[in-house]
Amino acid sequence: MEKNALLNAYRMMNRIREFENEAIELAKANETRAAVHTYQGEEAIATGVCAHMTREDFITSTHRGHGHCIAKGADLTRMFAELLGKGEGYCKGKGGSMHIADLTTGNLGANGIVGGGIPIAVGAALSMQLDHSDNFTVSFFGDGAANEGSFHEALNMASIWDLPVIFVCENNQYGISTHVSKSMHVKDIAERAVAYNIKGMVVDGNNVAAVDAAMEEAVAHVKAGKGPVLMEMKTYRMAGHYFGDNQNYRTRDEVNSWKDKDPILQCAKLLMEQWEVSEEELNEIRKEEHKAVLDASKAARQMSDPDIEDLTEDLYDPIFADITWKAFQKPDNGGKRL
Repeated sequence: MEKNALLNAYRMMNRIREFENEAIELAKANETRAAVHTYQGEEAIATGVCAHMTREDFITSTHRGHGHCIAKGADLTRMFAELLGKGEGYCKGKGGSMHIADLTTGNLGANGIVGGGIPIAVGAALSMQLDHSDNFTVSFFGDGAANEGSFHEALNMASIWDLPVIFVCENNQYGISTHVSKSMHVKDIAERAVAYNIKGMVVDGNNVAAVDAAMEEAVAHVKAGKGPVLMEMKTYRMAGHYFGDNQNYRTRDEVNSWKDKDPILQCAKLLMEQWEVSEEELNEIRKEEHKAVLDASKAARQMSDPDIEDLTEDLYDPIFADITWKAFQKPDNGGKRL
């Protein structure tokens, strides 16, 4: 990666890390309105992947989706507002941490259902193909989702139709508390690409330069009409599965060994050694992102709660809701339902 691209990546990863740290503080203060699953340790993936995307390219996300949302260009204040259940949040405070969507940046939404976003990404990619668009879709999901039926069905369909979709598996070693070695009998999840005759890639998900290079290759592949790509990003979540997780399923030594591979520290080292960026400049970037996150959190706290009158809004498509309502009204046409 060139110097400016690497500096931008360093800034984005710090933005995500600072957001997650503040989200935990809000959860500690019991100000968040739903479970919070943080992305610490995985920042290089969202950063390196989304750097190759425009607003017209789509993503589908997961319950651990703050990083994807931020890297795709979301507004931090509206994100915090959603976590806090505020009316000005991305989903008017009704989605919370696990269901943030931002269609203006091409984020089709986080998903509380494991593997739920994978088939949605296939549908989005199909729409792009039918429109003869040059755009593509990325589906982020975890190692646990790679054992879901939706994963296999989606890859099969995407392969048959050569859809412009990149499946990004964030293998952080654990599906909640179950290590990957106990849930699958393959060394690399990317090996499963062979079954669908699509391109598979194994990437160091803690090295933003490696993610960037692999993503460049994957984008060129799908844009050339060669079909989907399955990218497995080897990474690790530094925090528990969710805020409050006692993490008794893994050892402190294991966690510390992965902390030595912190993607932000690796990026900083690369910038200092390869591009002679000073530690002072890097510290200034961290301070700027820290302030931006705290300012966004403060602004979100001051926003208003949703009106109770809006409780039943946004639950159904207006057209569908109208048809459904009419169908269950008291018959006034000779006993026949509308």
